[in-house]
Amino acid sequence: MPERVTVDVAQVRRLVDEQFPQWAGLPIEPVAKGGWDNWTFHLGGDMLVRLPSAAEYAQAVEKEHRWLPTLAGQLPLPIPVPLGKGVPSSEYPHPWSVYRWLDGSTATAERIADPIRFAVDLAEFLAALQKVDSVGGPQPGIHNWYRGGTLRTYDRNTQSALDELAGHIDVELARELWSEALAAPWDGVDRWFHGDVAQGNLLVEDGQLAAVIDFGTCGVGDPSCDLAVAWTLLTKDGREAFRERLSVDDQTWTRGRGWALWKAIATCWYTYEDPEDAEEFAQAKHTLEEVLH
Repeated sequence: MPERVTVDVAQVRRLVDEQFPQWAGLPIEPVAKGGWDNWTFHLGGDMLVRLPSAAEYAQAVEKEHRWLPTLAGQLPLPIPVPLGKGVPSSEYPHPWSVYRWLDGSTATAERIADPIRFAVDLAEFLAALQKVDSVGGPQPGIHNWYRGGTLRTYDRNTQSALDELAGHIDVELARELWSEALAAPWDGVDRWFHGDVAQGNLLVEDGQLAAVIDFGTCGVGDPSCDLAVAWTLLTKDGREAFRERLSVDDQTWTRGRGWALWKAIATCWYTYEDPEDAEEFAQAKHTLEEVLH
């Protein structure tokens, strides 16, 4: 687990005032549910300060500044575009960023007006992302926890989790589907992917998909990792519409299911013994049931 640093409003105030004097004095306050990989703060009424919480997450900063402006012009929905890049200081050890704030609420089943339209809109966004020229794009690595690479990276972790979860989930079926995902071949053609298409990174307005945020795990490689959302958020009918719009073949769909399976299993493993994590465990188990059935 990465060693995280903590950041408070006073530190952010000093960083902004020293490195971006044009924004000195603007109000700063923490973003509610700001995420794990980055500490996030409102800056004024329309900006966001994003500070990596660990060295591993900080590796994404340069990538985001290099590639997000390029991607933004070729995608059908708004994505974050950096306004400024901060540098480490004596009290904060990593590079950091200022972004324009994107309006919207986290995508939840209750906030999505039409699940099929939402699924198709998301598929069209990912289809456009995959069409962006991948030459020179960031290959899978620690900067994105090997999204876009082989699922075998997580095989040992998954097998250990399944050993521990016997009696809590259908381990036999999970092992069978995991083996199928590991065996499903990739055509080797690099394509752009987001890497963490999850409800927390999808914003809705008036019930419709309005923006996609947090590209810290983006890169080029096998885009099947972006299909996990079909089981974590979409309805059954939405899942079918999503797959049809993306024209996903059987092998890619099997690998995508493997990514959803890995995440659900890992989360169940980390949370099943702690009563304080009961809600997170229940959510992961629900996703697992969607994958297994």
